Amino acid sequence: MRQFKDKICVITGAASGIGAACAHAMAAQGAVIVGTDLRADMLAETKASVEAEGGKMHTYLVDVADRDAMFDLAAEVEKHHGGADLILNNAGVAFGAPVAEMQLDDLKWLMDVNFWGVVNGTQAFLPHLIKKNSGHVANVSSIFGLISVPTQSGYNAAKYAVLGFTDALRHEMRGTDIGVSTIHPGGINTNIVRHARLPQGPEAEIEREEAIERFAQFTMTQPDGAAKVIIKGVKKNKARILIGPDAHVVDWIKRLFPSHYLRLMPMMDLGRDRD
Repeated sequence: MRQFKDKICVITGAASGIGAACAHAMAAQGAVIVGTDLRADMLAETKASVEAEGGKMHTYLVDVADRDAMFDLAAEVEKHHGGADLILNNAGVAFGAPVAEMQLDDLKWLMDVNFWGVVNGTQAFLPHLIKKNSGHVANVSSIFGLISVPTQSGYNAAKYAVLGFTDALRHEMRGTDIGVSTIHPGGINTNIVRHARLPQGPEAEIEREEAIERFAQFTMTQPDGAAKVIIKGVKKNKARILIGPDAHVVDWIKRLFPSHYLRLMPMMDLGRDRD
């Protein structure tokens, strides 16, 4: 998929962050965007701004964790647009807690969106690409799909699973003209922490603001920059698309020190207090 002009690009989590930035960037290159999210007001804002810039965008309120809804969306896209050319499974949520304190309902909620949402989106739209023998599947993992850190066991599990799932699909698509990429953003300035689920209790809001502050210190890349890297990586059919200098550093440190990487990256140890 070397160009985006007139391509049908489905983007989940398109209301803000990387999803919205990709909607703008791909539309600017001539793509027709099909954007999904559950935040109706923010999704409408993204659509309005894309169209104000001369782009084309259709929006749907769809929960990626709802498998039937994702397959219904795929049928709608095939009916009205002849099928998708790209599926960017970007929608994601966050939740942090030590393993000993993590509630199963919270873990299930996170896995339903961050992993099963990717599976649902991939399986719903892959038949479109197979029918055309062209197109691209791009699944968003994370820098935390490369390394594990305290209090993020659930998030790590989902993002590692996305990497394994997507790598296997890439091997399956060998010999076709269907590209497959796993995307590993580092610290991107998005709303994922602001919308994260936190343990219930009177101190929850304080914990949220502290988490937002820590995350802000960790971010090194803006969504617009991430979108440019994603588009470039898709055009080159890169197996792994690393976003941000922190993602590249983490990748190399993990390769060099597979068992002791966290000792060299204290800024990643989000579960401990720092001076």
